[in-house]
Amino acid sequence: MNPQHPAALSIAGSDPSGGAGIQMDLKTFAKTGVWGMAVITALTAQNAAKVKSSWSVEPEFVREQVTVVLEDMTPGAVKTGMLANSGIIQAVADTVPKNRPLVIDPVMVSTSGYRLLDDDSINSLIEKLISKAFLVTPNIPEAEILSGIKGISTKEDMKKAGEIILDLGADFVLVKAGHLGGKTSEDLLISNNDVFKFSSVRYPYSVHGSGCAFSAAITGYLASGEDIVTSCKKAKALISKGIEHAFSGKGKIRMINP
Repeated sequence: MNPQHPAALSIAGSDPSGGAGIQMDLKTFAKTGVWGMAVITALTAQNAAKVKSSWSVEPEFVREQVTVVLEDMTPGAVKTGMLANSGIIQAVADTVPKNRPLVIDPVMVSTSGYRLLDDDSINSLIEKLISKAFLVTPNIPEAEILSGIKGISTKEDMKKAGEIILDLGADFVLVKAGHLGGKTSEDLLISNNDVFKFSSVRYPYSVHGSGCAFSAAITGYLASGEDIVTSCKKAKALISKGIEHAFSGKGKIRMINP
């Protein structure tokens, strides 16, 4: 790609409501000023409130999508979202560019409780992708699963969990505080040497798609050449604005609108 027009690639599932998944990633990429590319790993029947069902794409077709896209385009950064199973994880690990920042959003369970990654695939995610990641962006439940720390409720808990996930091989871990209480949401970016904090106002309503949008925004800024701290800071500001102006459907849960 022309350096004046950087590109980012998302490898994730489809959300027909437009509030999360590939659809949200592409909207967010556009907001960060990069050309968005998308590889579909799964189709879902969902809205802001629930996931009714999902269908995983054959791993070989995921492999083919990535390969064909990369034959013509070079992303400045890559993110993954819903990967569904170990076969897809292996296909992504085999084909994703090795010389570009890889952002792993370890999507495991939807907010409504629907399983988006089977238990047998968690070790595969760790061994095949998290071990090679530039950045991993778990929310609190995902950080508990990956770190083995149960009941994360404080900043110190978040830091400990992030350090454990860092030991799995990632360069950076961003533990998101959206599931904690309080008037502000303070996320922690953890590296081997430093801890950075990113705060925003916590709004009094639930929002669908904020995790997807946050990781996509970071990926977009990384693809543009920003460093990790600047990318997280700019992404946090974009996502906070998107939550403030969240889109409302018929239900109580709103959809982030970056």
